[in-house]
Amino acid sequence: MKSVTVRHSPLPSIILPVVLAAGFLFAAGPVAAAAGVSRGFTRLLDAVVRIDVTETTFDEGTKRTERGIGSGVIISADGLILTNAHVASPQAVEISVTLASLERVGAKLVGWDHWTDLAVIRLDMAEVKARKLSFTHADFGDSDALYPGQTVYAVGTPHGLTRTVTRGIISNNRRYFEDSRAVRGYETGSFNTWLQTDAAINPGNSGGPLVTEDGKVVGINSRTYMGADNLGFAIPSAVAQRVAEGLVKNGSITRSYLGIRPRELQDLERFYSLAANTGLLVDSVDPGSPAARAGVRPSDIILSLNGTKLDGRFPEQLPPIQNLIASLPVGSVVKLGVKRGAQTLSLNATTEKLESRVGEEWAFEKWGLSVRKVSRAYARENQLTDDSGVLVIGVQPGYPAAQSGIARGDIITKVGGETIRDLARLKELHAAYEAKPEPVLVEAQRNRRIALYVFKP
Repeated sequence: MKSVTVRHSPLPSIILPVVLAAGFLFAAGPVAAAAGVSRGFTRLLDAVVRIDVTETTFDEGTKRTERGIGSGVIISADGLILTNAHVASPQAVEISVTLASLERVGAKLVGWDHWTDLAVIRLDMAEVKARKLSFTHADFGDSDALYPGQTVYAVGTPHGLTRTVTRGIISNNRRYFEDSRAVRGYETGSFNTWLQTDAAINPGNSGGPLVTEDGKVVGINSRTYMGADNLGFAIPSAVAQRVAEGLVKNGSITRSYLGIRPRELQDLERFYSLAANTGLLVDSVDPGSPAARAGVRPSDIILSLNGTKLDGRFPEQLPPIQNLIASLPVGSVVKLGVKRGAQTLSLNATTEKLESRVGEEWAFEKWGLSVRKVSRAYARENQLTDDSGVLVIGVQPGYPAAQSGIARGDIITKVGGETIRDLARLKELHAAYEAKPEPVLVEAQRNRRIALYVFKP
């Protein structure tokens, strides 16, 4: 499968000073409609906000606080704001929003979906009412109706510069790529194609809207192509609107999982004696997954899913198929029509709930140790026996963990002879160590070998 290297619009931790020049007017309050600017576009500008986020991160064996800036767009009269998952995450401890009036208001995370790089936050409406503040909200447009060459505008707060507009075109309306790094190491891009645009997207633009000339939101700006000029990507509004509704209702999006890693069939049909536009190629199967238990193998061709014929010839056709699987009820039985060599098989698989390979993170500062819970997906991906234990993601020099020889990448399976099945229990053991520091025996796995370490006070 072809891959591309992308980077998300990062959150700058500082704002560079700006010198006002002749002809540059920074006006507080609603933007006045000018000749050639539609009322809808003016309304859209007044709905775009700057988002300042303070969040907790866990690395190098300690807990850290980081600050960043992103963009967002108000999408409802009750203060809901749509932005990127890499702007506002569950690690956020403080979120503040700068309105078009330049007034700052507190906000809280409503829901987060790293799979599509989308998040929803809500303004503190009690504060809004108490301070007699006002705002407008934007309307969604139809991203499915976009075409290459169509004029669009990226609106946001690049480098913290409030309500900035850049103009460009839709370069491609169905770009496909997956990414496992841009959203703090979480997976994204599996279930949607992206809008590619040459409208400039700079650091801080993340989460702002991509809009048409009448001010309708057709995308949420997310990232740029590393090393290239004017290659930006946005999440289509058709996806953003659906995900936002789910996040508001449930706080997260529940998806089904089979464990099939697909690959486009383009140029490979003749090797499998297939007609063009027929089937989905299985590139790999996650060990222990529903598909693996059902008997699906790498190099199988899935011809149909519950009677629906599949066509995975091109990369851009993979997200709709993966979304079809993800949209099934968790625990449902899926009938797969499979071609294997000259055979045609009918296999049944029962879906599981989709989980990320990235588990919950925490820092145990007295040990100088930061860890991530081993998830079911991570365990399967790395062929571990089960999902017990925690992955070491950082150690602090001079502290008990580092002095014992524990290193980044080790998987701690036992502490004090007790198997670690969740972070809650490990937090209790760490608290006991804090109250009464005594040597602790730790069992960890490295390169499939088990070793013992001692954390000494």
